This record gives sequence, structure tokens and C-alpha cells, in this order.
Amino acid sequence: MKLGIFSVLYNDKPLDEVAAYVSSLGYEAVELAAWKSSTHLDIDRTVQDKGYRSALIETLKRHNLEISAISNHLEGQLVLGSLDETTDEWAPSPKPDDKIRYAVERLKRTAQAANELGVRVVVGFSGSNVWDKWYSWPPANEKKYEQAWEIFAERFNDILNTFATCGVRFAMEVHPTEIAYNIETAARAVEALGKRKEFGFNFDPSHLVWQLIDPVLFIHEFGDRIYHAHAKDSEIVKEAVARSGVIPNGAWVRRGRGFRFRVPGWGDVNWRRVMTALLEVGYDYVLSYEHEDPVMSREDGCRKNIEFLRPLIINEPLREWGVWWSKEEAKTGA
Repeated sequence: MKLGIFSVLYNDKPLDEVAAYVSSLGYEAVELAAWKSSTHLDIDRTVQDKGYRSALIETLKRHNLEISAISNHLEGQLVLGSLDETTDEWAPSPKPDDKIRYAVERLKRTAQAANELGVRVVVGFSGSNVWDKWYSWPPANEKKYEQAWEIFAERFNDILNTFATCGVRFAMEVHPTEIAYNIETAARAVEALGKRKEFGFNFDPSHLVWQLIDPVLFIHEFGDRIYHAHAKDSEIVKEAVARSGVIPNGAWVRRGRGFRFRVPGWGDVNWRRVMTALLEVGYDYVLSYEHEDPVMSREDGCRKNIEFLRPLIINEPLREWGVWWSKEEAKTGA
């Protein structure tokens, strides 16, 4: 398993500078943002301009980095929504139908760009046109949420057909405000799409633990569909949760929130269990660090993440030959 980093936390710096910095810390891969405001990747140029592609790959290769995934969370959100004024800055038109068309085309373009770069995974969101219906009151909300799966399947099957053509997989991040936000809704998403292999998940335990969901259960449920993983922790803040609860609103950095994201090792995720479970289901790819900790700087986070996780990587998993005493038994006839 390799440790990578989602480079968008340094979107204010050139990719070459970011690559040099994260490589010096020991990171081996980068996850690149694909949405329009990303300064590290232009997916239109990636598809159209061989020279641009070659320069990008050479920049990363110079710093001994690979691309673990291309991510398009912002434009993916527009496939299902919200489609009101809160997402106007992510699309060229404020009209809901225009946003949907734009999102579908941009996700397809992201798959094409990934293919041109030899990257086999795109990470992203789906959005949700029924996020405000997750709670079964009024009672009609339950029916509305059920009907939403048909819309999800219609739009994403169209998108995934392009992914299939490109030989790229879509790793949806299970997350609040997405149609799949827990284990049960993630399973419904898989079923709604006919279990097609182009669709899987970006495993991020930080979005599960605050819901009191065991991330290890997610790993064992969807093991062969975990196509990418984020290294991000979250904390139910003991001195605040009794007052604030786990679904507080307001700024991420405000004190008194009952829940907050953390750097791995500073929250409630049991990373030894997570790393073990990932190995058990055969995931041996990249853990990509995403910095959203409201307490420490991004530089502190980058350092502390790799210092904490690197010793937990099992470099030599036990193989099929078994444990040492099975060989001794074979010799002695025990």
C-alpha cells in the first residue's frame, strides 16, 4: 500500500512545487482535482494536447510520484444536485437543466482524461436531489427517496457507459448530501446500477464514524468495489457533542462543534483495524491524504499524517503458504 495526497489543498501553488514538497515528505502518489478551478489539471487540455499530457506526467515522474486518481467532486455534485444558487459557481449556467447536462459531460470528460493519462480511477460525488428527504417526515419523504434511485440510475448509467469505453472506474465517495451516505444507501446505489463493475467507492472512514458506522463493516461489505481510499479522520468532540450533536452547522473551524474532521491519528478512526481490513479484502493501492482538519495547518497535517500512517503499513502481508508452524507440522507430521 502507498501513501498519497490530494493535491487540491495546495491549489494556490504550482504543481511542480507541490510535487517537490510532498515527495520530500515521503508521499508516493497524488490525487488531482479535475474541476474547472483546479490549477493542477486541465482535463480538456489533457484530452486534446499530447504535449500537455507529457509535461504533466514528466513533472510528477521527476518527483517519483504517480497519479492515484483524478477527482471531480464539485461537478459530480451537479449530476443530482443541489441545483439551486448554492452551486452556481460550479457551472457556467444557473439553470438546473444546464447544470445537469454540464455535469454529465464533465464527468465523461474526466474519464477520457484519466484514460489518456493511464489512470484507472475517477473519484467523485453524485449529488442528491432528495438529501432533504432522508428523514422520514413528512411520511411522503420515504417514497420520494425511493423514486430518486431511478433518476440516479438513468443519469449515472449514461455516464458509466463512457467510463466503460475508457476502461476507467468511478469511485463514489459516500458522504453527506450524496444519495449514498451510509452502508445501506451505498448498497442501494450498487443495486440501482445493476452491479456494474465500473461503479465502486472511494473509501473515506471520516464520513462514517460520526454516524456511528464502523468503517471496517464498510470495507468488508464492499471490498472488491473499493477502488480508491482517503486518509482522513474525524472526531466526535466529547466536550461539545452533548450540546451540539453530530450534525452541527456553521463554519468548520468554529469551536464548539460536536463533530469535526481530523488528521489521521487525531480522531476516532481505529486505523490499525482499517489497515488490516483493507489488506484482508485485497486492497493494496493508495491511501490519499485529504486535509480538512480545523485545528492544525496543512503543513502540520501533511507531516503528521505520514508520520502516523507509515508505520502502520504492512509491507509483507501473509501469503497463501500460511504461517510458519504449518511448515513445521508438515515436517514433523504433527
